Amino acid sequence: MNNRSKGWGIAVAVCVGLWLVQNGSENVTPPVPSAAQAFAAGPNAHTTAAADPLPPSAPVRLRIPEIDVDTPMMRLGLAEGGALEVPPADDRNLAGWYENGTTPGAEGTAIVAGHVDNARGPAVFYALGALEKGNRIEVDRQDGRTAVFTIDAVEVYENEDFPDRKVYGEADRAELRVITCGGGFTKKSGYQGNVVAFGHLIGVR
Repeated sequence: MNNRSKGWGIAVAVCVGLWLVQNGSENVTPPVPSAAQAFAAGPNAHTTAAADPLPPSAPVRLRIPEIDVDTPMMRLGLAEGGALEVPPADDRNLAGWYENGTTPGAEGTAIVAGHVDNARGPAVFYALGALEKGNRIEVDRQDGRTAVFTIDAVEVYENEDFPDRKVYGEADRAELRVITCGGGFTKKSGYQGNVVAFGHLIGVR
């Protein structure tokens, strides 16, 4: 089983919104990607040629310097019903990767997910929507290598319009998707969509 044939329930699995419910204020909503960061706005002007994929190796840490993310990684499987499991909501600095899919840096589409907030405030991917094309994501792996990705686009989708194949579909190079909640928010039903950062491997350290 891999993320090419399973995992289509990932989109709605990481939404919490408890902090916004308790605050009852739109002033604490997370950043939303601008139209300029979408694929439709054109290619990333800073795009670097894709690096050759690495052999599979589990990720242990992920960093996104532009939004001060530096998080350990845990394994995520599929919960009952086919949705992706999520990191514990009480840990605000913890992301997970879909262990039955591609490992970050290997050929294919690697999936990483994390909470946008919890009851105490912003969580690991709260600022994901503030990223821009050309920003970097670094993933430390068990084999001692660091896979370096560039962001190709950051998009937000409402749940009913989530493009499963675009996000989870197979790739012939090493690609990465980082997913958290976003879109509209209501106190009754929480977040109405997801923010997705798309990236591809450009180097190895």
